[in-house]
Amino acid sequence: MRGKWTRYPAEFWKNIQINAGIVVSGFDHTSTDDVPFTGIVGATSGGITFNANPTFEDFFEDIDNAPPNTVQGKHVKYYDPSLSGTFKTVSASVAEDLCPGSASNGLITPADVLTNSMFKDKTLLADYSDVNQDGGTGSSVKAGEIAVTVKNALNTSGFQWKTNKDGKGEFPFDFHGHYDLNTPDDPPFEIWVKEPVRAS
Repeated sequence: MRGKWTRYPAEFWKNIQINAGIVVSGFDHTSTDDVPFTGIVGATSGGITFNANPTFEDFFEDIDNAPPNTVQGKHVKYYDPSLSGTFKTVSASVAEDLCPGSASNGLITPADVLTNSMFKDKTLLADYSDVNQDGGTGSSVKAGEIAVTVKNALNTSGFQWKTNKDGKGEFPFDFHGHYDLNTPDDPPFEIWVKEPVRAS
């Protein structure tokens, strides 16, 4: 017997995110191109995980007689967004992303001192909604998409590599976003949800 609250949102199938998505090095949500990204970083396995990792503070915690954990006193102190997963493919550029340093003809020398150029945006881009293909030339039908960009990303887990007998190698990654002193009020990530345009 079906329970009273055994329910689901109306037309929920129109809002399901499907498949593993891709990690890309460039994404422009304002682009009118059918492909608003550049540079798929690598093939992945096991899915990709994003976490905003907010750290909260109670602004009123040291105020006499003020109750803790109030709506008015709750603030986000900072975010530590992360994008993690496992690459199954490798190239010199992927290795450099995983181990920031100096690169020359395929040789990556790990850096002790990090430079601004070593912090690079990474975007997870995936299909969203029941419309997952644009309608083609001249069509008004547009697929939905969801993306999250981790700004000034750096792989904080270091270069990792696991080989597998009779299988493929694995290169785990854990990109963390970072604030920029030039724009200190900008959180180090942003989310984009593009609603689909369905056939009329």
